[in-house]
Amino acid sequence: MKHSATLSEARARATWPLSEPTLTYFPNARFVLSDRDLDAGALRTCGPVNRSDLRREGVVVADTTGDFGHVPVLLDRCVALLTPALTRHHPDGSGAVLIDATIGAGGHAERFLSELPGLRLIGIDRDPTALDIARTRLARFADRLTLVQTRYDGIAAAIDESGDAATESIDGVLFDLGVSSMQLDRVERGFSYAQDAPLDMRMDPTSALTAAEIVNSYDEPALTDILRRYGEERFARRIAAHIIRRRARTPFTSTGELVELIYQAVPAPARRTGGHPAKRTFQALRIAVNAELDALRDALPAALDALAVDGRIVVLAYQSLEDRIVKRVFTEAATSSTPQGLPVELPGHGPQFTSLTRGAERAGDDEVRQNPRSTAVRLRALQRVQPGNEAARRGRR
Repeated sequence: MKHSATLSEARARATWPLSEPTLTYFPNARFVLSDRDLDAGALRTCGPVNRSDLRREGVVVADTTGDFGHVPVLLDRCVALLTPALTRHHPDGSGAVLIDATIGAGGHAERFLSELPGLRLIGIDRDPTALDIARTRLARFADRLTLVQTRYDGIAAAIDESGDAATESIDGVLFDLGVSSMQLDRVERGFSYAQDAPLDMRMDPTSALTAAEIVNSYDEPALTDILRRYGEERFARRIAAHIIRRRARTPFTSTGELVELIYQAVPAPARRTGGHPAKRTFQALRIAVNAELDALRDALPAALDALAVDGRIVVLAYQSLEDRIVKRVFTEAATSSTPQGLPVELPGHGPQFTSLTRGAERAGDDEVRQNPRSTAVRLRALQRVQPGNEAARRGRR
């Protein structure tokens, strides 16, 4: 049987005993090897290894930096939406500033900097590895590029650091939310449920909180709340109860252990529908570890404040929790602040922004085929049409 052959091959590759359920979800599973294992020749037990693989911080990871491990989502649409704002001073982008608030591997940034030779770009990311990759990829644009390591809710400070004003001075802002393909592809980061790795999930490796700490130390109500609120997991209580019982014997250290636990906790009929049974739990833990939703709530008003009149903002969201926040903030920004019931609009209280999209735009069939990670994307965009006022800014916060 093809299924049995796959499981046998996985066992042959693995250097630790993997259960049947884990192998079902880890057809290419193998233990994350240490430098000591490598020096002892343990790679031979895992089958042939491409010599282009890199040893990085005690693990073997694929060398994806050749193409930077990243395919930008909705790239053409982002360019089409933002370019009118970036070329309003000059056709080559001179005099314009674009903030890439989640620069990642620099795919979107490279396109803008290449097509607009006068454009200046501020790239923000909390992940130092991402910034290193972006710095290398964008080295030829170094004189027009400023990179800042911070969460995207530090956007005002990043603008100030670049020498610009934090209010009404920026021509374009781009947010590409969630975990990047680069982070998913780097096994040692622990973001993916598709490969076994340390239970980490930190976008900023210097942060204190890890997924392992949450799983091993939070009580059952807190775990249930995280899984339900951030993962919209209907079996949150069952999974949390299983976690509590399992960790009483042995603490969790790897993503594989957690996936196997989830497999046991989720009823069999539910495992057969709705995608990978660990997807929602991993999303919830990642959001909690990185405080992603709190950062987004703070970042969007600051980004809107930064836009000059005729400036534009584009946000790519990949799950409903993010998109709800974006939709609410954008709706408020594009709504008049005149009190309801008045027969005329008060001066200075008209909408400061107008929507550039009808609802949330999705990736087309061609893009989804070429880049499956674009399947879930929701794109929303605004343009500033009126200068801001302090009362309106306070209201958005």
